[in-house]
Amino acid sequence: MKTVRILSVALAAAAVLFCGLSGPAQAQEQVGFQASDPFTANEVTLTAELNKPLGNGPFPAVVVMHGCGGWQPAVLYSLDLLSEYLSEHGYVVLDVDSFGPRNLSGDEMCASNAQLRQALVYRAHDAFDAMRYLRAQPFVQPQDIFLMGQSNGGSVALEAADASDLKSLNGPGAFRGVVAYYPWCGVYSQRPVDLASPLLIFNGGADNWVSASQCTRIKSTGADIAEITYPDAVHSFDINIPKQLYQGHWVGYDPQAAQDSEARMLAFFNAQLTPDIRQD
Repeated sequence: MKTVRILSVALAAAAVLFCGLSGPAQAQEQVGFQASDPFTANEVTLTAELNKPLGNGPFPAVVVMHGCGGWQPAVLYSLDLLSEYLSEHGYVVLDVDSFGPRNLSGDEMCASNAQLRQALVYRAHDAFDAMRYLRAQPFVQPQDIFLMGQSNGGSVALEAADASDLKSLNGPGAFRGVVAYYPWCGVYSQRPVDLASPLLIFNGGADNWVSASQCTRIKSTGADIAEITYPDAVHSFDINIPKQLYQGHWVGYDPQAAQDSEARMLAFFNAQLTPDIRQD
C-alpha cells in the first residue's frame, strides 16, 4: 500500500459524521488485569483507568499508552482530558499504567535508552493484554479496538501495528487503527514494514528528543500510513505543561498542535470503524 502523507477530507468529514453521537461520559473507573510479560516479577497486575460512554453499547474502544515518564501528574491529567474527549464521542478508553505496577520510576526510565528499548517488548504485550481485557467486556465492540501511544508508548504503538510483531507477540488480532504521538521511529530500522493496522503519526518539527524526519521515511507494504509534523511543536506537545527542558530535551504544550491532532485522531478512528457499529 502507498504511504499517505496528508489526511484526506474524508477523515475530517468522518469527524462531523459522528459528532452527533457524543454525549456525557460515565465516571472514571480503575481496573486491573494480568500482564502476560510481567518483566520485573513472577506476576504483575496492570492498573488502568477506564472511561465509558453512557449506555450499554457495544462501543468502539481505545487503548492508551503513556510515555517514558509513566503516570506523572501532568501526563495523567492530560490523558484524563483525552479520555473524557474520546468518551464524549462514543469511545470506551482504557489508559494503561505500564510502569507503576512494575515499580519503575518514570524519571529513571526517561534517562535510559536501554530500559526504554526493553520496555518496547513488555509494553507491546501490555497493549495486547489491554485488547484482551476490552474484548471480554460486554459493552465493547470487539472488532473496533484502537491503540494510541505517546513517546515510548508511541513506539510501542508502532511495534503493535507491525504484522510481524503481531505474530511474535501472539496478539489476539490487529488493532483497528493505531495512532503514535512523537514516537521513536527507529523501531522499524528504516526497512519497509508490513503494517497490520492503519497508522497515523504526529510529530513536532522542533522535537530534539526523537526525529520527525525518521518517521517520514517509513514505507508500508501493508496498511496505509499517514504522518503529520507540526513545525514549531516540541516533544510532549499535547501535555499541558509549560515549555521547558527535561533531561536535556525540550518538552511542552503547543495548543494548536494538541487541538488539531486530537481532532484528526478522532476523525481517523471514526473513518476506520466497521459498518453499522452504531446501534439505535
